[in-house]
Amino acid sequence: MKNYKIVFSALLLVFATLVSAQENYKTDKSLVSTEYDYQSSEGVYNVPSFEDVSGKKKPKNIILLIGDGMGVAQVHAAMTANGGQLFMNNFKKVGFSKTHSADKYVTDSAAGGTALSAGKKTNNKAVGIDENGNLIENVREFAEQKGKATGVVSTSAVTHATPASFVAHQPQRSMYEAIAADFLKTDIDVFIGGGLDHFTKREDKRNLKTELEAKDYQVVTSVDELKTANSPKLAALLAPTHMDKMPARGDVLPLATKKAVELLSQNKKGFFLMVEGSQIDWGGHQNNTEYVVRETLDFDKAVGEALAFAAENKNTLVIVTSDHETGGMVINNGSYDDQLVKAHYGTKGHSGIMVPVFAYGPGADNFTGIQDNTDIGNMIFKLLGKK
Repeated sequence: MKNYKIVFSALLLVFATLVSAQENYKTDKSLVSTEYDYQSSEGVYNVPSFEDVSGKKKPKNIILLIGDGMGVAQVHAAMTANGGQLFMNNFKKVGFSKTHSADKYVTDSAAGGTALSAGKKTNNKAVGIDENGNLIENVREFAEQKGKATGVVSTSAVTHATPASFVAHQPQRSMYEAIAADFLKTDIDVFIGGGLDHFTKREDKRNLKTELEAKDYQVVTSVDELKTANSPKLAALLAPTHMDKMPARGDVLPLATKKAVELLSQNKKGFFLMVEGSQIDWGGHQNNTEYVVRETLDFDKAVGEALAFAAENKNTLVIVTSDHETGGMVINNGSYDDQLVKAHYGTKGHSGIMVPVFAYGPGADNFTGIQDNTDIGNMIFKLLGKK
């Protein structure tokens, strides 16, 4: 019995270490900022104007972009650092979302992601299940049933809370290997992000990369391979766990967004795509203004790729929102001309304040005003044809 207890304790320690490694952006002292000001030394990027193509008809395609941890202050900070302009400036249909979970006033990303993906509240840490532990359908699964192509893009591991909410059904967001296995239970067409180790270096010794290839996925593990990928079924696992932060990561997120749209739009019945800018949240946890601004600007460039496609296609709804705000960020001062942001923070965790919702294209009128995060998921279901 004593030996059993020793082995069990060792396994718990290993599990805790693995979980901690995935969440170290919350505690990594090297990322913590004691300087809350940020002045961009880079030139502004050009932001074209896109004609508003909103209308009453149901969209053929839906692109949902989630800036994890992105509140109004994060958006405005990035806007200031880019001289007053973002691709998000193009949205004329704007609202706010309340983000509380089933068991907490302040949500985490798992419950927040599940509310957006399934239109139902759940408890913090739960992915794709309701507060009683029952599996709940998400909008990507429903789109798949309707014959549409589906995809998920993230700068975190694809097994992390937000992307997992659109694929998996697990009681704990930390069950990364179980979440990775859930990808094999779906017919998702494209997924791009980190998390290779959860597919290949597993305790159960399964090699999910090989299993994906057996299901006719093109599996790529580098950005260069992603650029030339042409299979309608693509699994791009670009880092062992999470991708690098900006600017080390480069333009992977806008590139991945464009590639996903290119592949998914080949489906004549349309597509559903979720794109997450994961690390805005991580900058907020560290109260690191530079980290927050760089990640929000990167996310905005992905928004730009979605808008460019939607403006030309004219049958695509683009929704931009957040699962929650992180850091309690406020902007004390700044300058558009100098690209200067002076910020302060109220917490190193998540806050309970409302987050923005932006919409463009057919069906955009449904996302204005103050709403619950579950209203967004339920409206996507409705626009996809759910009765």
